[in-house]
Amino acid sequence: MLKAVKSNFQVGIDNQFKLSEAATIADKSELDKKTLKKELGDLRQELAELQHQLFAEDKRSLLIVFQAMDAAGKDSTIRSVFNRVNPAGCQVSSFKQPSSLELDHDFMWRSNIRAPERGKIGIFNRSYYEEGLVVRVHPDYLKYQRLNDLPETLDEKNLQGFWQNRFESFNDYEKHLARNGTLVLKFWLNVSKEEQKNRFLSRLNEPEKNWKFSSGDIKERALWNDYMHAYEELINHTSKEHAPWYAIPADNKLYMRVQVARTIVENLRAMNPQFPKVEKKEGEKFEEMKRLLESE
Repeated sequence: MLKAVKSNFQVGIDNQFKLSEAATIADKSELDKKTLKKELGDLRQELAELQHQLFAEDKRSLLIVFQAMDAAGKDSTIRSVFNRVNPAGCQVSSFKQPSSLELDHDFMWRSNIRAPERGKIGIFNRSYYEEGLVVRVHPDYLKYQRLNDLPETLDEKNLQGFWQNRFESFNDYEKHLARNGTLVLKFWLNVSKEEQKNRFLSRLNEPEKNWKFSSGDIKERALWNDYMHAYEELINHTSKEHAPWYAIPADNKLYMRVQVARTIVENLRAMNPQFPKVEKKEGEKFEEMKRLLESE
């Protein structure tokens, strides 16, 4: 079964993660812009090369999950980190409000059908974990799933067992992926409430960013503490050796992107994908084809 290598900001599997102790910004000594840009460029290039080898090998895959509060930088991080990766070997899936078709299936279905093929990197911009975050903060959403085991009153006390079952489903699914050659890396981009406010104001003040903002963003921001509770419990229950969480400081976007890229590259190095070797008989045919071409 595939397992992740130890990396910076990796959450342990001992159920001891304290969200209040997780950093949102690095020390100033680590924020030199020139140094970070140089490292990010080097990591992008290595990521592209490793992805090429993974694609050629065509035996294993990598699933990268991004979860965060609004304005933490999920979209821009995906765009930045993967800007040199061949699109043929990479697929991005974004998960928003489920459709009527998706609601007619179990809650993992829409994620499962978007899992990466062998040889590819799959990126989930939000994911099945929304079922333990947004839905937990808004339990009335469960009514649309037409489940037959819901308690009559959808409060936190009555739903404790329900959420435990969902945590088990997340873990079982990721263990299944790991057993079948897919390594799962999960990034929680940890933006502070103050920085989120600044980014929301930027979206409101700059016309070219207005499209990024909706009134619903403010309603969700008012539930910040509820979301932090949901994140802490979810991360503690679902950070495993084969599918760890990484709590990445997100107040400085460049620093955040470097940490994400570094973690992905370190794990791909450990996977050590190889170009397929040509069998002897096939190699002999190649030599013959080479002679024919050179004799034209």
